[in-house]
Amino acid sequence: MELTKKDYIFQDIKKLKGIGVQLSKYLKKKKIEKIKDVLFNLPYSETDRSTISKLNELEIGKIQTIRVRVKKLNFPRIRNLPNKINCEDETGEIDIVYFNSREGYLRKIFPLDSWVVISGKINFFRNKYQITNPDYVTALKNKEYVVKNVKKYSLTKGINEKKYRSINEKIIQNLPIIDDWLSEDFIKKNKLIDWNESIKRLHETGESKDLQSKSYRRLVFDEICANFLTLSKNRKRIKKLKKNKKISEKISNKILRNLPFKLTQGQHEALNDINQDLKSNKRMFRILQGDVGSGKTIVSLLSISNIIESNYQCAFMGPTEILSIQHYKLAKKIFKNTQYKIEFLSGKTMQSKKKRILKQLENGEINLLIGTHSLFQKKIKFKKLGYVVIDEQHKFGVKQRSDLALKGGKDCDVLLMSATPIPRTVMMSIYGDMDISKIKDKPSVRKKIITLSKPEKKIDELWPFIAKQISQDNQIFWVCPLIEESKFLDYSSAKNKFNFIIKKFPNKVGLIHGALEKNEKDEILQKFLNKKIFILVSTTVIEVGIDFPNANLIIIENANKFGLAQLHQLRGRVGRGEKQGTCILLFKEGLSENAIKRLKILKQSDDGFYIAEEDLKLRGFGDLIGFQQSGLKNFRFADPIIHQDLFKLAENYITNNLSNINHKKYNFLLKLFDKAEIINVSEI
Repeated sequence: MELTKKDYIFQDIKKLKGIGVQLSKYLKKKKIEKIKDVLFNLPYSETDRSTISKLNELEIGKIQTIRVRVKKLNFPRIRNLPNKINCEDETGEIDIVYFNSREGYLRKIFPLDSWVVISGKINFFRNKYQITNPDYVTALKNKEYVVKNVKKYSLTKGINEKKYRSINEKIIQNLPIIDDWLSEDFIKKNKLIDWNESIKRLHETGESKDLQSKSYRRLVFDEICANFLTLSKNRKRIKKLKKNKKISEKISNKILRNLPFKLTQGQHEALNDINQDLKSNKRMFRILQGDVGSGKTIVSLLSISNIIESNYQCAFMGPTEILSIQHYKLAKKIFKNTQYKIEFLSGKTMQSKKKRILKQLENGEINLLIGTHSLFQKKIKFKKLGYVVIDEQHKFGVKQRSDLALKGGKDCDVLLMSATPIPRTVMMSIYGDMDISKIKDKPSVRKKIITLSKPEKKIDELWPFIAKQISQDNQIFWVCPLIEESKFLDYSSAKNKFNFIIKKFPNKVGLIHGALEKNEKDEILQKFLNKKIFILVSTTVIEVGIDFPNANLIIIENANKFGLAQLHQLRGRVGRGEKQGTCILLFKEGLSENAIKRLKILKQSDDGFYIAEEDLKLRGFGDLIGFQQSGLKNFRFADPIIHQDLFKLAENYITNNLSNINHKKYNFLLKLFDKAEIINVSEI
């Protein structure tokens, strides 16, 4: 019986009476495909129809509910004229107007001399109140159907609001009593409410708008627990896997001695963490976090040399071709005095070369293969894959990185790298299944980027400075928020800015934005790398991690419109060589207090982790553009700032109940938040 109850919640929405093919297509656009999706599509506001107003109390443009007597029905025989029903109460008269409605239907719902309840938007036409195509009309005896607060839901074009509410109400009414996965004692102790009650209250009251209401907090707690539970199950499975110990530090120590620079303390600690994992008989699944320019890649390459010396092959994957080529060139440089066979593979690799690489890879002749997501392809087979490094890992899905790691079987260790600073408050919710290493310091040779702010009205003062930079062989990024001008937003347009700047510096300016094809972007970036162009006008698509050693100036327009973390990432594109880097933040006058705070923090600090924390405090998790774009915002209801206490409570709950983690009662929770499939594919 319990299984049947739960099955109802996961039933396809198309099986419900009244939902045809067309309506199900519209619902799918709103990601409503199962009954549970209706439960999770919470009302965002409500229309007050609860007060019955007299006709002399009506307000034009407002939705109101009236109780009136049907006085006269007027059905003109002239085509295109509306049908009109004249109604009254003791204080006045009103016309109810219908376009394209059948006479028989109107006679049925408006019987002459009867009293009816009507709700709709009040208009005024020819000195008389009227309602055109009212939302509700019902007999006086059924007034409870209309006289209430009506919930409003986020819907897409093609879905009738009244029809959707009717579907929603039927689902809530038929919702079976689910055995709660939380104990009564835990619910009471932590001031939560049971699952069924929370869902009903979220749809039947106004509690869905209050993020700290008991019903909303229950939903948030469940979502966080589903997330932590998924990560814990994954972590437990990873730790169970036994593998052969593999490490030889002979070559990495030799490379270290020959490097033209010394590793930072953070790099040494991260390398030690990785080496300890490699020496262990438990499989490594580690995330290496490092701020922009902290030197994560060199750490990963040193660890790769240890694996190769242990007679295993390695794969190094980057999110884009240009970034992967950069890694390939660095690897060739670092390993120039070794016998390592290193190859590069991408979607653009010539077929003949690709065929040769695949054969050598399968024969074990290639020690290190570097490339893009093309490394995922089934036909790519390693003889003895022992280590996978994935850069900017948030751009790859769990299934994708599983596919690559599984190529090496149980002996394959996995290192993920990310330059996206994650605040402490969300670390566990994203990386709870991994061990974490952080590189917080930066190489001493790298100078701190000078960060300046300037009002946009003084933009003309920049041209002599830019001309001087070009004369000194320095390159410039010019970042704008939008591709084209918007009628509604006072943002600069990258295209217009490009047209403007190229007149001042002919043949020295390039343009890159998100609407370009991948090969077009790569071509322009390559021109910039080869110093064919000196100014690159861009939206925010500049790749994280790519080294442009001659780019030493970045100008960011409308800087107050960007998040702090995003500005810090953009700033990290310059000053990656030996020269001093400069970041100029252009802003319009009349900045908000928050915008002033953000610019001040950025000018004072170059610590990406601190900046991410401050950004979270100032803007809130839901507004962190960088998180949403990078796929890190993985909660629908929970907010790490608003619900900090629930994150701690959920983490403690899952940690304390790890022994019961395989209990079937948790399967409902995982399925509810679409985590069951993730666990099924996450074999790493």
